[in-house]
Amino acid sequence: MLKGFQKKHLRGLAHAFKPVILIGQKGLSDNLSEALEEALDNHELIKVKFVDFKEKEQKKEIIEQLEKAAACEMVGMTGHIAIFFRQNRDPEKRKISIPKEKK
Repeated sequence: MLKGFQKKHLRGLAHAFKPVILIGQKGLSDNLSEALEEALDNHELIKVKFVDFKEKEQKKEIIEQLEKAAACEMVGMTGHIAIFFRQNRDPEKRKISIPKEKK
């Protein structure tokens, strides 16, 4: 579980990123889960854009399912774009370092 200052750090890093996954009419599917897994393995920090789900409750539900399915954590949400983070299990492949204490 990430702390607030760590999430803020990750949101700052993700600011310039483009969404790598778009969630459309089909919502969650096996293909989406696979794409999410692959994107998190490759990048650790990704943006997911909700194309067809505009209601807050729908997005919240999907986010919870994505977090469970991919063992990741949402670190921020702006409009229809959510930012997800999952640190690589292999320490040598980690691209993002998370601050341990607040500066």
